[in-house]
Formats: sequence, C-alpha cells, structure tokens
Amino acid sequence: MKKILFVASTLSHIENFHMPYIKYFKEHGYNVHVIGKANNKSELKCIDKIIPVPFQKNMFSIKNFSNAIKISKIIKSENYDIISLHTTLAAFFTRLGIMLSFNKPNLVINTVHGYLFDNNSSFIKKIIMVMAEKITKCVTDTIIVMNRDDYKIAQKHKLYRNNIYSIDGMGINLSSYSPISYEDKIALRKKHHFSINDFFLIYVAEFSKRKNQKFIINTVDKLVKDGYTNIKLLLLGDGILLDELKTYTKELGINNNVFFIGYTKDTCTYYQMADICVSSSRIEGLPFNIMEAMCVGLPIVASNVKGHKDLVIPNENGFLFEYDNDSEFYTYIKTIYDSKEIQYKMSNKSLDLVENYSINNILPKTINIILNEYKSHI
Repeated sequence: MKKILFVASTLSHIENFHMPYIKYFKEHGYNVHVIGKANNKSELKCIDKIIPVPFQKNMFSIKNFSNAIKISKIIKSENYDIISLHTTLAAFFTRLGIMLSFNKPNLVINTVHGYLFDNNSSFIKKIIMVMAEKITKCVTDTIIVMNRDDYKIAQKHKLYRNNIYSIDGMGINLSSYSPISYEDKIALRKKHHFSINDFFLIYVAEFSKRKNQKFIINTVDKLVKDGYTNIKLLLLGDGILLDELKTYTKELGINNNVFFIGYTKDTCTYYQMADICVSSSRIEGLPFNIMEAMCVGLPIVASNVKGHKDLVIPNENGFLFEYDNDSEFYTYIKTIYDSKEIQYKMSNKSLDLVENYSINNILPKTINIILNEYKSHI
C-alpha cells in the first residue's frame, strides 16, 4: 500500500484546508499520515496516523531543529512514497528532516501558502528566507504556489528541482458559504442582538502583528469620531495580540463599535450579517477569509499586498489600499458606505469571481498535479 504524509504547522491547518485531499487519497488506497502541532478543535477522520510535532513560529527555535531530528527518524521508519508539505516553517524543518534521514521519498511536493517575504521585506529577512528555501531545494521536487508574486519568487530563485505549478488556493466549498436576502440579514442581526441600521466591517484572522488589526481599529475610531457611529467592526479569531487589542479598544472608547467574537467555526453567519470584508494584512498567500467573504457576496477592502491582489479587482469587487495607508482605507470604506449602487455592483462581482476558487474546480487539478509528478518520479 502506498503511503502519503501531509505536513503543516498545526493540525487545525490540516483540518481546515486539507481534509478533501486526505479523503481522496484514503479512498484511493493510500495509507495517510499527518504531522502538525496538536491544536485542532475536532477529531480528524480518514487518517491512519496522526503524529503531533510542536512546531514553533520561529525560524531559529532550538525546538524546531529538534523537531527536524524527530521527523528524520519518522521518515526513516515509515518509508513514505509522497510527502505533501504546507506552511513555511513546517515545510522547511520537515525538509531538513528528510535531508537528515538520507531516505528521500519518491516525491516531495511543497505547496506554498505564501512566502513570508516580498519585495518590500527587509533585505535581511529576504536573505534568510530565500537561503532556507535554497538549502532545502535538494529535496524539493515540485513547488505549487497560489499567487502571481510567489510564482515569480520561486522562478527567480529557482527554489525547486523539477517543476512549479500555480493553483487558485486549496479550494473553497461554495455550498458552505452563501449569500442571503436582505430580509434574512435583518433577521440574523436581530437574532444576534445587532441593529438593522448598523454597517458592519468584518475581519477574520489570527490576532498577530502581520494581520495588523490595530490599523483597522484605529480607522474605525476615526470614522466614529467623524460621525459614522453606526459603523461596527466584527473581529473573529484568536491569537497572541487578542487581549492587548481588547484593552486598546476600551482605551479608545469604542468598545461599543468593535466586537471581539473569538474563535468560531461558524464564520459564515458573521459574513452574512456583514456589509464589507476588510483585511489589513502585511502579506498573504491566497487568503481564505477573502474567498469566504466573496462567496457571501461582500465587497472587499484590503491592503495592496500579494495574495490580496489576486482576489480583488479594484473598482469591481472592492478596493486595494496601500499597506498602512489609513486615509486610503478610510476613503474606500466611506465610498462603499455611501453608495448602495456600489455595494450591489461589488457584491455581484465577488459572487462571479469566487466561482474560480471552488473546491470542485481546484481539487481535481491539484490531485492531478500530485499524481502526475509522482508517476514521473517512480
């Protein structure tokens, strides 16, 4: 029986993005193993072996180098046919483990969910991240990327041995996120004790420096002070900066305009209540939160960074503002707020565009890439 290993930084990443792929390989006779930090909220099914590895969010963590040694022993003993890598640090330290094992599988395929650098990153950061990819290139047969900028980066630095492919994300289940009527939106807001007259911005993301929620909180503060008191911000997720930003919001005096929902699997309900999806992230791969919002038919206002640029067509399904430019962000929110016509046009365009990212389209293409690459390596 052929054996495949999926690796990601956390088991929740596996749970959220890779279960359709795992199910496919399981149904086609593969023995399926996964590696990741144990933080998922529910049982992972269709998996033969779950191997918890506590990856740290630090390239220089001693624990990560210890993880690489642990992984090398696993690879020696398991003799995988295919290793499918996801998320930057987990992919790097797993490839170190492959190198240390002297037992490379037939196919090692690295799916890049967003390189952690771009042209605006510091010189030192770029050098470190590119060198990490180059060091492990010797065991990286194939790369799959999700946005135009990462494709250029991988090509420029030749970060793979054989082939590079581009896909439109891991695929989103359109049936799990759907638009609702105005009447249903009103009913949903009443159910959750929100006013029908409120105008909601929504941001679903881990609370981190990279996701930059403080920027949006500051803009909401300015909008409220300028008289847009019915603008409300829904922040979904958890993370290391959550408590700090809760305190900051209270200090600004806008805790009646900013709602920290916390971690929830029911993000769809909150998208359906919202009016605009926002993102102030510094860098992305191909963000699921934007695609989920597009499924519901929301206009998007997002920072002009890689990943966002692949999903948002300015003036069609939303706007792109220069990173950390509060006046641009403020203006775009007001533009949509003031015009039902723009809201309607952008909503319909989001619904049209998101069809390209359906799991029904992406899954067979990505599976074919993996299987064809595997055949070429045996």
